[in-house]
Amino acid sequence: MLLPVLEGTDIFIVSIKVKPTNNIKVFLDADDGFDVSKSSKVNKRLRKAIDEEGLFPEGDYSLEVSSPGIDEPLRFRRQYLKNIGRNIEITPLEGAVVTGKLAEVSDEQVTVEVPAAKKKEAVATSLSIPFEQIKQAIIQISF
Repeated sequence: MLLPVLEGTDIFIVSIKVKPTNNIKVFLDADDGFDVSKSSKVNKRLRKAIDEEGLFPEGDYSLEVSSPGIDEPLRFRRQYLKNIGRNIEITPLEGAVVTGKLAEVSDEQVTVEVPAAKKKEAVATSLSIPFEQIKQAIIQISF
């Protein structure tokens, strides 16, 4: 039901959660950002589709459409692409956590520019990490 609603947009599904209490949570993202306007449009269209299908004849459900939030791990290559240039913390399957600037994203891996450990060392190190070796990746907020 959701795919036809998203057709022709840059919006993509990150996750869908349905609780036994008929609470439907849809987490979406978009290549050019997922703002309140996009969220509202998807919510209205999806609600209409759910009602037309009669999935909840008594109308006994709640629907929440939002982005996953900045503190949620990245799950898809598209999310990495839209965050190039931002600070990221990657927890690999093995080894130490890597923190730096997301520099590149290919089909197979990401490249992170890790700042020099000491101030005297002015050169950052580039580290490439294959997607299959990433346990978790979270964008870091800079203030």
